[in-house]
Amino acid sequence: MISMFSNWRRQGEHWIWLNAMAIGLCLVMVFGLIGLIMVRGLAYFWPADVVQYNYLENGQQSYMAGEISETILVDVPHEEAGNTRSRTRIKLKVGNRDLYGIDFRWIWLDQVTATTYPEDLIAIEREEWGNFYGFIQSLNDGTGVSTAGTDYQQLSSKIPLIRDYRARIHEVTSNKINVVNAELEALRLEKLRYAYRQQLTPEKIEELAVRQAQLQSRYQQHEAELLALEHEFSQLGSVRIGTANGTIHTIQLNQIYRIWQPNAMSTLAKIGAYAANVWNFLRENPREANTEGGVFPAIFGTVVMVFLMTIFTTPMGVIAAIYMREYAKQGTVIRLVRICVNNLAGVPSVVYGVFGLGFFVYFIGGNIDTLFYPEALPSPTFGSPGVLWASLTLALLTLPVVIVSAEEGFARIPGSVREGSMAVGATKFETIYKILLPMSTPAIMTGMILAIARAAGEVAPLMLVGVVKLAPDLVIDGVAPFLHLDRKFMHLGFHIYDVGFQSPNVDAATPLVYATAFLLLLVIIVLNIAAIMVRNRLREKYKQLDI
Repeated sequence: MISMFSNWRRQGEHWIWLNAMAIGLCLVMVFGLIGLIMVRGLAYFWPADVVQYNYLENGQQSYMAGEISETILVDVPHEEAGNTRSRTRIKLKVGNRDLYGIDFRWIWLDQVTATTYPEDLIAIEREEWGNFYGFIQSLNDGTGVSTAGTDYQQLSSKIPLIRDYRARIHEVTSNKINVVNAELEALRLEKLRYAYRQQLTPEKIEELAVRQAQLQSRYQQHEAELLALEHEFSQLGSVRIGTANGTIHTIQLNQIYRIWQPNAMSTLAKIGAYAANVWNFLRENPREANTEGGVFPAIFGTVVMVFLMTIFTTPMGVIAAIYMREYAKQGTVIRLVRICVNNLAGVPSVVYGVFGLGFFVYFIGGNIDTLFYPEALPSPTFGSPGVLWASLTLALLTLPVVIVSAEEGFARIPGSVREGSMAVGATKFETIYKILLPMSTPAIMTGMILAIARAAGEVAPLMLVGVVKLAPDLVIDGVAPFLHLDRKFMHLGFHIYDVGFQSPNVDAATPLVYATAFLLLLVIIVLNIAAIMVRNRLREKYKQLDI
């Protein structure tokens, strides 16, 4: 037995088993974490039932309605000295924040005298103050007539009209007023440019004044249209809602986003509502300090930033790898360069953020403003954080990964390929461009995949060079020049940080944190899958060379 154990140790099989156990443990931890994020994140969109409790509080009968958020056992002191007993506490998401001041209430289960799930109880998602749970008392349709005993169908028939008004207001604000504002700002800068160059002649002043008057006229027309829509929207009426404890509250219809009856919905109806909630989460803008609404600007900003970073980092990394492998003399200097490149991969990301702020934003951006936008100074154009500088900063952050992967790809190409190419009369550049570069593309794509995975999840450097809590304008829109590299942007990683740690109501925002984290994982996975598919096709194309 001892000899068998000694042979087993000498052969090194114990290291194989230890490695297998370590890898298995890591996989369990990774998939367990992903599973936790997925379950809690996807549960955020499910229209849960709303329970109504009748319970005793300070000897008096009280009523409370809400979604069951958590149930825990608590050891409390017993009447007898030195003894304890377990009591069940229920955490209810009661909503109605403008009435109660809080989103959650704790109730002792042993104080509950009755538990019901009223089918006529409705949930209302509002523009502010979160959800409201209660019973419809009456509906004012804006004509001053209040309908007593209003049912759910009458109120739900108003929702399409509410959505139509909200869409029309958004159309006027985004596609009309914002466009005119952009043209007025461009005209203001054009006037300053002529003045700076001492070309502001009386004829030019008159021409600019005419254009400004035309733009002001358009702006006033759109503003009047917007004010009329907002006035009509505010006159749609209101609904009186009674809470579980009997309090009557009035909600204006223009504050309602959607309504539903969670306890009266069938499973199929809840699945449909679940899909609609997911879609709204993906396409809407955030509200209520990012704790309500959707995350579309954050998704858009993340994807645009990753694509720009990839466009910047891939050519730089490939050129550096080509020089070090194909042109530079292999010696001490190149070995030191490789060591430095590998060490750069371990530099904390926030250091890159500080460098990007000082070099890209203040130095390069400030000089660009001085040379090309002097008329706008002291207001910065490119001399402030924006998506361009954020992409370049992350390009430097991920550059070592691309360089190492690309150089490994060039190193794996047999020397006979280079010699054969030059033997038929090709120059070194033609050999690299037409043969070596296509053959090493799978390795370059591997570096891109690793770079995308890291860049999409970085937050610390972005906080210094462009990401913000809320960006009302997207990086790409319908206003010339369409791609606005100087604009700040939203990012899913920073959105998670902001909602999870900067929210005034952390408990209410926790489910949103899980949902956004799961969405960020999906975005990273989709970007990586796209890159992996391209890499595999290229690998199949050149597999005859065993690369």
